[in-house]
Amino acid sequence: MRKVGKSKLSWLKTFLELPNGIPSHDTISILFARLCPKQLQSAFLDWINHIAQVTQGEIIAIDGKTLRQSYDSSQNQSAIHMVSAWASNNNLVLGQLKVEDKSNEITAIPKLLAVLELNGCIVTIDAMGCQKDIAKRIIEKGGDYILSLKGNQGNLFEDVKQLSDWAWKNNYQEILGGKI
Repeated sequence: MRKVGKSKLSWLKTFLELPNGIPSHDTISILFARLCPKQLQSAFLDWINHIAQVTQGEIIAIDGKTLRQSYDSSQNQSAIHMVSAWASNNNLVLGQLKVEDKSNEITAIPKLLAVLELNGCIVTIDAMGCQKDIAKRIIEKGGDYILSLKGNQGNLFEDVKQLSDWAWKNNYQEILGGKI
């Protein structure tokens, strides 16, 4: 991190006083440890909304990832799992949220959707997020969605498979009004 700071020193000095140069790794770690996550998220979202223009048809990919090396066995701390929203046209993370301990993405995704502007956007989510409530929230915010589906989702998977097979067999005539 110091290498990056040193390479951008003149730029950083345009809005920071750095009489002793770039702070050490430990100083930067202490700073970030003292930040209030909710206030940081709010400021981040305000900044993102200011610089990013979410456009009609923007694809917003929502996905969860476990942060490498975030498990701390000495503190009995489980690995940190985050859910992020990525704007494909802007090449930008629009927001992210830590999944609460002993929970999963299904509970975090609706909270992330609540802070996003989705009007006219297409939201993609993997099979973990294929939930009625999640789809409903996206529609309520003016978005459309593409949700992945896996075989372990029982009747829904079978229904979609049957519809897809029927549409393919009939060349999508009744679904698309004969327009392919």
